[in-house]
Amino acid sequence: MATEDTDVRAALAVSGALTDTAALTEVWERCRDAPRDDPADLWIHGDLMPGNLLVRDGRPAAVIDLGAVGVGDPAVDLMPAWNLLDAGSRETYRRALGVDDATWERGRGWALVQAINALPYYVRSNPVMAGIARHTLRAVLD
Repeated sequence: MATEDTDVRAALAVSGALTDTAALTEVWERCRDAPRDDPADLWIHGDLMPGNLLVRDGRPAAVIDLGAVGVGDPAVDLMPAWNLLDAGSRETYRRALGVDDATWERGRGWALVQAINALPYYVRSNPVMAGIARHTLRAVLD
C-alpha cells in the first residue's frame, strides 16, 4: 500500500470541498501501515466495484471486467465490504471470511485508494461513479 501513498495524498489534497479529508487521512495512515503477516501475493480481481459484480436472485452470480486481474495483496479484494455493503452486512461479510484485523484494515485502505482517486476525477463527468466513491468514503469512516 505504501506505493499508493503519493496518489492518495494528491487526491486528498484536491478533495477538501468534496469529503472529510482530515478524517480520511487518519484512516489512510492506519490502513497503509497495517502489517502484512503473509507477504505472499495471490491472484486478485483488483476492481471489485458494484458495477463489476452481477447478481441473480439477490445473490452474487458473477464477476466481470477482468482488466485489473493480477497478483497482489489479497486484501484488495475486500473492497466490496465498503463500496457495496452497509455496516451490518460488512460485519457479517468479515465474519464469514474470517480475516484478521490487519488484513481487514488493508482492505479498508484499498477501498479508500479507489474511492478517493475516483471522487475528484468523476465528480463532474460521472455522477454515478462519484456517488459510489462518496458511499465508499463514508463507509471507510464507519
